[in-house]
Amino acid sequence: MDIQFISATNLNGAIHRRYNWGPNAVQRCGYSFESSIPNLKITDSSLKCRKSSYRAGRLQVVCRDFPRPELENTINFLEAAQFSSVFRSSPRPSKPLQVVIAGAGLAGLSVAKYLADAGHRPILLEARDVLGGKVAAWKDEDGDWYETGLHIFFGAYPNVQNLFGELGINDRLQWKEHSMIFAMPNKPGEFSRFDFPESLPAPINGIWAILRNNEMLTWPEKVKFAIGLLPAMVGGQPYVEAQDGLTVSEWMKKQGVPDRVNDEVFIAMSKALNFINPDELSMQCILIALNRFLQEKHGSKMAFLDGNPPERLCMPICEHIQSLGGEVRLNSRIQKIELNSDGTVKQFVLTNGSVVTGDAFVFATPVDILKLLLPEEWREISYFKKLEKLVGVPVINVHIWFDRKLKNTYDHLLFSRSPLLSVYADMSVACKEYYDPNRSMLELVFAPAEEWISRSDTDIIDATMQELAKLFPDEIAADQSKAKILKYKVVKTPRSVYKTVPNCEPCRPLQRSPIEGFYLAGDYTKQKYLASMEGAVLSGKLCAQSIVQDYDLLAARSQNARTELPVAL
Repeated sequence: MDIQFISATNLNGAIHRRYNWGPNAVQRCGYSFESSIPNLKITDSSLKCRKSSYRAGRLQVVCRDFPRPELENTINFLEAAQFSSVFRSSPRPSKPLQVVIAGAGLAGLSVAKYLADAGHRPILLEARDVLGGKVAAWKDEDGDWYETGLHIFFGAYPNVQNLFGELGINDRLQWKEHSMIFAMPNKPGEFSRFDFPESLPAPINGIWAILRNNEMLTWPEKVKFAIGLLPAMVGGQPYVEAQDGLTVSEWMKKQGVPDRVNDEVFIAMSKALNFINPDELSMQCILIALNRFLQEKHGSKMAFLDGNPPERLCMPICEHIQSLGGEVRLNSRIQKIELNSDGTVKQFVLTNGSVVTGDAFVFATPVDILKLLLPEEWREISYFKKLEKLVGVPVINVHIWFDRKLKNTYDHLLFSRSPLLSVYADMSVACKEYYDPNRSMLELVFAPAEEWISRSDTDIIDATMQELAKLFPDEIAADQSKAKILKYKVVKTPRSVYKTVPNCEPCRPLQRSPIEGFYLAGDYTKQKYLASMEGAVLSGKLCAQSIVQDYDLLAARSQNARTELPVAL
């Protein structure tokens, strides 16, 4: 089930993790994590504060987090909160269902969490030895973390924001100033900002941010862009859904939007949303994002997680599941979905030869993995046949540790506007656990990656350095004559989120399949947030809702199966 490849090179030999804390920075370290999950006890003594041979104060680095925005009174947040409360307040089942869930990414964790809240017993199976799926991360030999992707938590993620609150970990989100910051390719080393005023409501704050920026778009271009968007503003959701058949480029041409809007804004936006360019991306994806960002005051406000996702986000979910009687099993890779004579699921067969049975079964893996394991008897069913159009998009996540602190950066997510790179951040500034005042660690999303996914790590790093030389002209040179690379990590995901190309919306399945007792979860399933962490969490809640609604049917089915078992004499 694992379609992810990780590779690493340490160019200058092993280096030790160094933290050089000023007197006011002590609280930025010292994380130690414990878990009741078997084989998941993680204690990181390397994160404790230590003295250093480098003098503190030699280089002053300012990291400033902003207060949590007021999300609790927004309509979407309240709707998500109400959805969560239904699971906790629903009548306790007379006999809890045992639900077997494949995949411990955010979708699978969400299914298990909300089923446990409703009084059922989830058994969550993860093929690998790490939680998180597309938000997985690993620790290298020096104690440094590297991740599957650069993950940003938006204010417009109501189900994710509720999840943090339900787990009591709101303080683990580091909110940044309400801005979008773009590199300027024609002015190497310079950036252009869209700053959203806190004093203005939506959508005025977003309109103000666009109007105030005169570096990327001219006034005539802004006017033509606004006119092009008018049908979406007037037509609402029906119009948005109708644009699924057009690429971003096709829609722009149809609406008379200048090409420079594509070059200046939509290339960066398309790559950030789905790791592909506007000539491939469905316009529906862009319009949904614009709707969320412009209709909610804090919708586009961004937060970083304060550390690695498996321990800082996934672990609390697992511990919550276990506290309510559920199970989480790592290193449990599914080899086969074994069926009963009537075509329903009998059990999951694991690669170690063991089997896992239950009253209901959920596949919460990426769609490509589901298609590989789909039973032959199901393949011609329309519900499953449509999945053929849904294909994961390749993406590469690059981490580079430099021998010095880079100055031409922000404590924020940055849009590179590079032909090879999407977004990036200096994680030594933006994330508490990765904080280092003396050395920068850039985490970069390399996309589109289809032509690069089979290339060597060296090729990818060389290409990345050439792009970084344009972003940091005074500090980085492609030949490393300026900042030197201490080490790097390249994480390749050949099949990541589903590729949001035109006409794939009708192929996205509902969470309840036509096979009785079998369900799906994942950002590719039908939900309104497309391919995102919010989409994954929401899909899990919708899947759990379907199972709870089907309780009587599933309980009766299990009872019948037990009565039909032969009696040993």
